[in-house]
Amino acid sequence: MLHTAVGWHVELEFMEDDQHTRAAALVRLPDGTEVRAHGHATRHQIDSNQPRVGEEIAGARALNELAMELLSKAHDEIDAASGRTSHTINV
Repeated sequence: MLHTAVGWHVELEFMEDDQHTRAAALVRLPDGTEVRAHGHATRHQIDSNQPRVGEEIAGARALNELAMELLSKAHDEIDAASGRTSHTINV
């Protein structure tokens, strides 16, 4: 059996102010397609200002959405190749 090494690079970028953190995630796939997703976090007014925590929450949400986008893309590709509706891909 032949094994092929494949790697993906995921990029995360953040935009922040005193109350909000927004994250943008991007993965470029070997076929040239790009999948993008976004996440956000809002600091409650009584919480201390901890930008890293906002980044972790917003980043996790963006990565979660990215995972769901990739599952949907795979599902569509299975359907297109098989000519039928496949079973839902679960996480």
